[in-house]
Amino acid sequence: MNSMRISLKPKTTMGKWSVGLIVTSFLLFVAFLLLLVATGQRAGETFSFFSVFTVPILLAWASGIAAFVTGLIGLIRSKDWAILVDFAIALGLYVLVFGLGEILFPH
Repeated sequence: MNSMRISLKPKTTMGKWSVGLIVTSFLLFVAFLLLLVATGQRAGETFSFFSVFTVPILLAWASGIAAFVTGLIGLIRSKDWAILVDFAIALGLYVLVFGLGEILFPH
């Protein structure tokens, strides 16, 4: 019988990229929030494609989606069953669904 070994840290390159990208996504989201607090503005007031706020939040969204995709590739192709990769896939999927919800159903 073939036993799966589940570890905390990823073993494959794609798994490591996935974890790194989800951490980057989180840090960019924090940078976005710090920019909002530093300027005293609310998130929905001045969001446009030419605003200084769009760069970190769009990069955070792209990084989260990339973490989801690379995590899935590492999981399916390389069988990287690390807990941090599973966590990155789950958070990346959340970022993807939340971002699509904001685009498809604006408020």
